[in-house]
Amino acid sequence: MAEPETEIARLIRAHQAKTGELLTIGAAESATGGRISDRLTDIPGSSDYFKGSVVAYSNRVKTALLGVERTTIDSHGSVSEQTAQEMAQGGRKLLDVDICVSDTGIAGPSGATPEKPLGLFYLGLAAEDESLSQKHAFSGNREKNKRDAAEAALIMLKQYLSRRFKAKD
Repeated sequence: MAEPETEIARLIRAHQAKTGELLTIGAAESATGGRISDRLTDIPGSSDYFKGSVVAYSNRVKTALLGVERTTIDSHGSVSEQTAQEMAQGGRKLLDVDICVSDTGIAGPSGATPEKPLGLFYLGLAAEDESLSQKHAFSGNREKNKRDAAEAALIMLKQYLSRRFKAKD
C-alpha cells in the first residue's frame, strides 16, 4: 500500500485532471514539529498544491499567528479537540489554502497529566465544506509518537480527499 502522502498527491492530481481544479494544502503543526510538512514535500511536484506550514509550538504562536482563542486554550488546554480545530481553521486562513491539517499533542516524555496522558494527540482538518478532528492515543516514545501523529494526520487528509472527490463523482 502506498504511503498516504503519495495517495494525497495522486488524488489531487486525478481531481485536477478531471475538473481543472487544483486544491491547495497547508499545515498548522505543533507537537509533530514539521513532520507532516516534511512528508508532504517528499513528493516531487508537491509545490503545486502544498503551500506551506506553521509550526506553532508555543501557545503564544497558536494565538498570535493562527488565531486560536486564548479562551479556548484556557478552557480546554492547548492539547484539545477545540485547539486542533482552531489551529486548522486559522492555518487555512493564514496560508490561504483550500485545506489545512493540524496537530497538537503530548509527545513525551514529560507534559502528561492524569486527564491528558503521554501520547495524546488531537488532529484537525479545515476545509470550506468541513471541519473535523480526531483524537489519538499513541504509546511510543517521543519520536514514535510524533511519527505516528504525522502518519495519522496524513491518513485523515487522504480519507477526506477520497470522500470529497467521491461525492463529486
